[in-house]
Amino acid sequence: MTLLKKTGYFLGIPLLLLAVWTVYTSTTTNFFIPEPAKLMDRFFKIWFSERFVSDVLPSLGRLLAGLGLSIVIGVAVGAVIGYVRWIRWLFEPLFEFIRAIPSTILIPVLLLLIGINDTMKITLIVLSCVWPILLNTVSGVTSIDEVLQNTAKVIGLTKFDRMRYLVLPAASPQIMAGIRQSLAVALILMVVSEMFASTDGIGHWTINFQNRVAIAEMWSGILLLGIIGVVLSVVFQWFQKRVLAWYEGLKENEND
Repeated sequence: MTLLKKTGYFLGIPLLLLAVWTVYTSTTTNFFIPEPAKLMDRFFKIWFSERFVSDVLPSLGRLLAGLGLSIVIGVAVGAVIGYVRWIRWLFEPLFEFIRAIPSTILIPVLLLLIGINDTMKITLIVLSCVWPILLNTVSGVTSIDEVLQNTAKVIGLTKFDRMRYLVLPAASPQIMAGIRQSLAVALILMVVSEMFASTDGIGHWTINFQNRVAIAEMWSGILLLGIIGVVLSVVFQWFQKRVLAWYEGLKENEND
């Protein structure tokens, strides 16, 4: 598929929606749906001013910190749990119980224990994002062919080498699936934490604009969050293609 065709597929629906939006706002006086030109004007004036440093960058920093910690914890703990059977049997009921608790309900508890600061917001993101990564890692590790594991033992690989050269690479497709699920969750939790317990950030100002009935400004925050989500997805897909190049090649050979 050519680059031009890929770009057309990527931008086709957004451009169509923009055209419908423009036509609709030109034929209505609905106060709650701003014209595209007015929205874009507010978007650049608000988020590409001094607020970019004071609000956008801190939000992105908390988002990436929470995601990074979730990946490290989820992969490390998930690999150990998946590799050591008795640990999996011991902790699986506890993990299922904790995973079932909605992270947003923990905001009052975290506010009492940690306070209103970046640590609380990052902790909230981690408590929600770590589970898809951890459980997918466990599933990936436990699904490795026993013949491969026995072969690795026979040729004399240490446990560390088996984990590095066999277990983690073999589980990487499912690990990547867990990380992909966590991207949207991290963005949601970033916004929620800033709406209820913050004095800065994209979520704080979006809800602040809504309370002040600044409709175009509110929509500009929503637009920014959507753009951040798209950028995260594109970057992740680029990263995933390089990490899983061997896996994609293997699937193509099997299909052939």
